Amino acid sequence: MTSTDDGEPTPAAPSRIGRVRTDVAAWWARTRRQGARVGSTVAYGAKGAPVSLTLLAAMWIGVVVISLTTRSYRSFLDHHIAVGIVPIENVRLWTPVTSGLFALGVAALVVSTLLFLLVAAPVEHRMGTRRFAAAVLVTQIGGSLLGLALAALGQLLDEGWGFQLHLGVTSGPTAWILGTLMVASSDMGTLWRRRVRVGLVALTVVMALFGGHLTDITTLGSVLVGGLAGPLIVGKSPRASRLAGTRREGRVLVALIVAASAVGPMIAAFSPNAVGPFAVLRELFRSQQWTVDEVNLVCGADPGSTDCRRGLLDLRLGGVGPTVASVLPSLYLLVLADGLRRGRRFAWTGAVLSQFVLIALALANYLIRFADLDNGETLYYGVGDATLYRTAVPFLVPLAVLALLVVTRKNFDVRAPAGTYRRVWIGTASAAVALAVIYVAVGTLVRGGFDGSPSALALLGDFPQRLVPPILLQWFDPPFLPDSGLATVLYEWTGIAFWATLIVLTAGSFVKPAYGVDTDATERARAVLSASSGSALSWMTTWSGNRYWFSGDGRSYVAFRVISGIALTTGDPVGPPADRKAAIVGFSEYASANGWSPCFYSVTPDVASITGALGWESIQVGEETVLPLDGLAFTGKKFQDVRTAVNRAKKAGVEAEWISFPTAPLAITDQITAISEEWVADKGMPEMGFTLGGLDEVDDPQVRCLIAVDEHRTVHGITSWMPVYRDGEVVGWTLDFMRRRSEGFRPAMEFLIASAALSLQEEGAQFLSLSGAPLAKVGDPTEESPATSTLSALLERLLDVVGRTLEPVYGFRSLLAFKSKFQPVYEPMYMTFPDAVALPSIANAIGRAYLPDVSLGQSVKLVRTMIER
Repeated sequence: MTSTDDGEPTPAAPSRIGRVRTDVAAWWARTRRQGARVGSTVAYGAKGAPVSLTLLAAMWIGVVVISLTTRSYRSFLDHHIAVGIVPIENVRLWTPVTSGLFALGVAALVVSTLLFLLVAAPVEHRMGTRRFAAAVLVTQIGGSLLGLALAALGQLLDEGWGFQLHLGVTSGPTAWILGTLMVASSDMGTLWRRRVRVGLVALTVVMALFGGHLTDITTLGSVLVGGLAGPLIVGKSPRASRLAGTRREGRVLVALIVAASAVGPMIAAFSPNAVGPFAVLRELFRSQQWTVDEVNLVCGADPGSTDCRRGLLDLRLGGVGPTVASVLPSLYLLVLADGLRRGRRFAWTGAVLSQFVLIALALANYLIRFADLDNGETLYYGVGDATLYRTAVPFLVPLAVLALLVVTRKNFDVRAPAGTYRRVWIGTASAAVALAVIYVAVGTLVRGGFDGSPSALALLGDFPQRLVPPILLQWFDPPFLPDSGLATVLYEWTGIAFWATLIVLTAGSFVKPAYGVDTDATERARAVLSASSGSALSWMTTWSGNRYWFSGDGRSYVAFRVISGIALTTGDPVGPPADRKAAIVGFSEYASANGWSPCFYSVTPDVASITGALGWESIQVGEETVLPLDGLAFTGKKFQDVRTAVNRAKKAGVEAEWISFPTAPLAITDQITAISEEWVADKGMPEMGFTLGGLDEVDDPQVRCLIAVDEHRTVHGITSWMPVYRDGEVVGWTLDFMRRRSEGFRPAMEFLIASAALSLQEEGAQFLSLSGAPLAKVGDPTEESPATSTLSALLERLLDVVGRTLEPVYGFRSLLAFKSKFQPVYEPMYMTFPDAVALPSIANAIGRAYLPDVSLGQSVKLVRTMIER
């Protein structure tokens, strides 16, 4: 929320051309990064994957030999190579092995080749040839047998599905390739183990439930076998049982599940032979198929009947256009899944509404089927053997996804800049108006191409139906139908153009920079900060979660958050130093007018002195460590540890490299993300927020990152540095994010901080702030701050106890001791407040600011850890 004394407007937004150029440049940069990732993955796998490359060559050689020496490649595979229940009954016991060698069909051969290059070969290189070969045999044979067992059980769930599985056969390497990837995940780091397992299980379960072919069932079996056999083949990661994740990673996992729910109906819709128990969901996206003979028979008996009209409609909706139109709503849901990955509130709202729509369609089908609302005349869903089981199935997936979205709603609080969705809706509405004009105008010109020669008014009345997914058109008796080619294109592709516009505009809104719950206020705060002055911690005011008060002249602001009636600030007011007192007074009056008690947190002695003159009380809550760069050389005995780290890095081939996280190669950012997730998993607690940043804060073009990498481009550690402004110039940098690979170069942090100091010294920076450590300070912890009340002194001692108690979990005091290696200048950080009576509420607000998302289970674990240690 943005507040000013005189309602000064926010700065003007960039021009439309500038925004387009920025969006295109960002898209091209992302495309190049993805291309580089694919190329590096293929190159990595090709260096050490003899088994994978041999099997790939054998597959293509076998295709050529079998095709040249037999009458039918497909028939030979079905009768001699493929696995299934019938081949096993006929004692073709070699098929669980041979079925993994050859793919059936051109598309399957292409997909298998890509999987060999992008998955199998890199996994073999990572696992080692012997373990990879063992994984191939176990997942291929075990997955085939488990898949056949599941197929036999399928008849208990659905007799028709079970019969199809009994007769089916399958052949191809996809199952064991995904199975070996599941094996490899057992000793992966926390991030990729979680992503691989959730992604593979979601994908294979969706394929099994929607497609339902024996191939899908055996692939699921291979993935399950791979998950069980992984610890035996490659061992178990030391973090395997620690599944705590960051908010960022939680968004990714929810997006994966939502995407899988969108892909499932698409799979069934494009698979005319889909037999899975959830295959009936395809009817949400595809109308009932009529044959030409059926339509001729019905229309010959009664040309004016409803069945004749609907049959004709179905024939005209059976081409490329209607197929594309049927898929576009699912593609839109995939776009929303990308928005969920980015934490966007709009994406969450859209995904929730989509699930409600699917539930409403399923409910309508249920009522039609079992309440006989249509007197038996509808063709809705078109399932000939409509049972309660098949009719209830469409409820399950959207209900499950809706429940997941509701439970995780707090993860999706990022709002786009003001006007973003106004532009989306204006663009969508403009497209609709333009399409309506085109539809009516062109339709009038070719009216003879429609049966009944509709008037312009009739075309306008029919236009809304062109924007509706084809399945819903079964609820309406069409006033006219196209007969000619041009009329058919107009009739079918008008809605596609509308949905394509909506998809493109929505996807574009997700790539625009956004900063938490109030992007516009944050952008204004960034502009003020970069043009004025702030403390070493002032860049934290631009982080997600802050609200803003701006002074009347717009030159100063205070970042704050309201928790339990406390307006808790993030550091000093930002703006000209001469206006600091006025900003403090102005914000205090604003907070009081809203019924909040102000509290300035992590402020400098200058702010504490100003508030002290106003009669406020202050408590020291931390210690900022400042490293002046003038003349710094890391010489002498006191810097021995630092020099040792630098010398060891040279011997180990580890170098320091500056990057920007948003534009860095994905091979680098993936490693950084994995390192961060492992760190969180080791803690078993969520990352702290407020004045402690995570990857979301690192993913900022204005923040610089220094990484420690070796000759193999392995990242051993990362530090992030926030700019410090004085009179509109960057005069220093503040350390925020620090992570080290657990099995990597041990003194990575000492090396990176020393390297950053020397590098930034050459650039002309005046100082580095190694930031502060909350609830930790040098000196006697029992010494009270001057001029404090009895209640304040009691709270200060309580905070010291809390700091010592949390030390085993978050290590604030150890961090402060670590920073002492650099011989910094210590500057106290204070919490200052006008009313000591509010101290209990202030203490509660600080705790909730640092740990806003801690669960009950994590709270219990935290207490247990503090007691045990």
